[in-house]
Amino acid sequence: MKVTDLTHIIYSSMPVYPGTEQPILQKANTLERDGFQEAKITMYSHTGTHIDAPAHMLQNGHYLDDFEIDKFIGKAMILDFSNIKVSSIELDNLRLHEEKIKNVEFVIIKTGWSNYWGDNKYYEDFPSLSEESARWLSQFELKGIGIDAISIDNINTDTFPVHKIFLSKNILIIENLTNLESVDNEYFIISIMPLKSKSADGSPVRAFSIEDGDSSCVFTKIT
Repeated sequence: MKVTDLTHIIYSSMPVYPGTEQPILQKANTLERDGFQEAKITMYSHTGTHIDAPAHMLQNGHYLDDFEIDKFIGKAMILDFSNIKVSSIELDNLRLHEEKIKNVEFVIIKTGWSNYWGDNKYYEDFPSLSEESARWLSQFELKGIGIDAISIDNINTDTFPVHKIFLSKNILIIENLTNLESVDNEYFIISIMPLKSKSADGSPVRAFSIEDGDSSCVFTKIT
């Protein structure tokens, strides 16, 4: 079994969505003063590698704590668009993978943009899904859609149409994934477990993949 971390580390000067405050990691107790260490952490619910609940964008949408725990783990595949120099991933780019998408619960979009983490380019020109592509993908029985970029929508939007298309179908959105190139298998298990907090519109997650020599064996164990 191979387990791969797909999560950016959280630190005080980390990249965050424009307009969001960076997290504060403050030493609240120290060994020298208190005999133990403890930190006070202050951050937004969509910091780092995180998931969006429908309530993030939709009035009366579900919060993360409204879902059963199996919503956050399942069969996944990566669609690799890292070598396609486009700003918008169109339906024609996706149709070729229709039969494979039918076999999974999570679709992960690989753009290669995680390579620019910490650079200003991370916020610019990354490929994102068109509205038509999002509507088409939302017809599948998916638990979630993920991307290795700051947003599933174009960075210049102020209406977030792609978010709303998925969230209206209770399809979770995972953003700021990383290390996707280390996943070897065509199919794998992905876990995106959030913090168990009340009325969670989103949460940082420790995203990771689980691969086995025989992917079907992994699926059997999980399901």
